[in-house]
Amino acid sequence: MDVKLRIGAELRESGDGRYFECRSPLSGEVVARVAAATVDDAVAAADRAGEAFAEWSETGPNQRRALMTAVADLLAERAERFSQCIVDETGTSAAWARFNVQGSINALREAAALATQVAGENIPSDKPGTLAITTRVPVGVVLGIAPWNAPLLLGIRAIAMPLICGNTVVLKASELCPGTHHLIGELFTDAGYPPGVVNVITHDTASAPGIVEALIAHPAVRRVNFTGSTRVGRIIGELAGRHLKPALLELGGKAPLVVLEDADLDQAVNAAAFGAFMNQGQICMSTERIVVDAKIADEFARRLAAKSATLEAGDPRTGTPVLGALIGETAANQVQALIDDAVAKGARLLTPVKRDHNVFGPVVLDGVTPEMRVYAEESFGPIASIVRVNSPEEAIRVANDTEYGLAAAVYGRDLARTLRVARRIEAGVCHVNGATVSSEPQLPFGGVKASGYGRFGGRAAIEEFTDLRLLTVQTQDQSFPF
Repeated sequence: MDVKLRIGAELRESGDGRYFECRSPLSGEVVARVAAATVDDAVAAADRAGEAFAEWSETGPNQRRALMTAVADLLAERAERFSQCIVDETGTSAAWARFNVQGSINALREAAALATQVAGENIPSDKPGTLAITTRVPVGVVLGIAPWNAPLLLGIRAIAMPLICGNTVVLKASELCPGTHHLIGELFTDAGYPPGVVNVITHDTASAPGIVEALIAHPAVRRVNFTGSTRVGRIIGELAGRHLKPALLELGGKAPLVVLEDADLDQAVNAAAFGAFMNQGQICMSTERIVVDAKIADEFARRLAAKSATLEAGDPRTGTPVLGALIGETAANQVQALIDDAVAKGARLLTPVKRDHNVFGPVVLDGVTPEMRVYAEESFGPIASIVRVNSPEEAIRVANDTEYGLAAAVYGRDLARTLRVARRIEAGVCHVNGATVSSEPQLPFGGVKASGYGRFGGRAAIEEFTDLRLLTVQTQDQSFPF
């Protein structure tokens, strides 16, 4: 696939004609030849989005809804093309690729449904004859920075609600899935969006810092939304703050799944396996720590190990494994290092380590303690770490013993007690008797602490991508003190 820059109505080569190669983490083969944007290219995209804003921001909700619905319909028609591109670029399972497609269709339809919900309110005024109303108004150009791990779903999320709110968008594509992000731009163009409303910039790794800084600094860019690591999120947040641009940051996670002594073990085991191993553990909501009451820990560990042994890892191009490849050799080596460190410090390996280059089988570690790197570091790999505790109070302390606070879950049959525990976990999202990996487009989603701030999803996202404006209307003559 040849990938070019999408700026306004044009597909362009980069200003200096450079390209880079995107390679499969499974085979090392080139899957895309990609235009490597310059800073001037990025500025041109923001310029074009700024020019398109004046007309687009005046469109009515029905037009915005119709166009967004058209994108959803078109994506449904192109589902197989997108799924194949996701597998080729990221090495993930076909099931995760299909989930990305269906989740994106749902997100587009939800965004379309919110077109008439971008609204304000009437506020009572103490001044006689005064009507005070608020309105939600589009802000300008929104910079969306999307990651590779859910390339279609998170790419769509970076675009859909800003557009419904009347903004224009520059999507900065990931270097690891540029083809998928390029196809997203094609979707919106083919669905009938006017030139300049959706622009897509691709770049090589070395150029990323300069391009991001130039886009955030651009006067037409008024909002930034970023999904990715906490390390990079800190940089984005600092840049946005320097230029007084509000930023929505959804960052890393170390999601705990707490299993209380009265939990349904079969349900908890299934949720733990799904949460830890879906997409090879490369999800911000992945179950990174399983905090289990010691009274049931032996049986839970036995069942989780048995469940994990049934989950096949392999090449999704030649079969239907549950687990595919990690995104690259660096990621695979990081997972291996975390396992080796934990075992060296006393953790018990309940499943054999099965690794074939970047393909890792599921790994269950029992007896994980704070001295081990895997206790605190985000693994972003297929590791299920069991931490044993002696009470609900200790479970809460361990669940909160992390810099992160994105997703969490608690399992227990006593719903009142389980809910009390859930309410004390420091996370933007907590599921009672559900997996940590769970999200719907109409629900607010985001983190606390080092997992970021702001909320994607549903009506909460309207606040992120609009300004609240107050208007007052005097319906009778006013008196003044002088």
